Amino acid sequence: MTIYGVGDSTLQALGGEAAVRELAERFYAAMQRLPEAQGILALHPADLALSQDKLATFLIGWMGGPSRYRERFGPIAIPAAHRHLSIGPEERDAWLLCMRTALDEMGVDTELKAYLLAQLRHPAEMCRSH
Repeated sequence: MTIYGVGDSTLQALGGEAAVRELAERFYAAMQRLPEAQGILALHPADLALSQDKLATFLIGWMGGPSRYRERFGPIAIPAAHRHLSIGPEERDAWLLCMRTALDEMGVDTELKAYLLAQLRHPAEMCRSH
């Protein structure tokens, strides 16, 4: 059994920074095409490049890699950054569906995928406003 969440073990298990950037790209591609995600897509700007970059930069640090988010975008404040949006259980679940879809498309190991989805549920839940 692989240990995740220690140092950069999660980042390395996924395949490094390039894999995280691919994950963010696939995440937003899924958001654009999945019917269940159209509500959360509408909460984003038309140009998703910055959102994709922010997600990848956050995830790289969150997975134990270099923490560059603060220097590039300012303090990480997940609830505050999403407070102006109407996010409930449906939006949270759509976000997690996009992440699950991206992980599936990348062929991520079942154990790692389960770990990531369980861990990402917390920040997804923190974004809820209702």
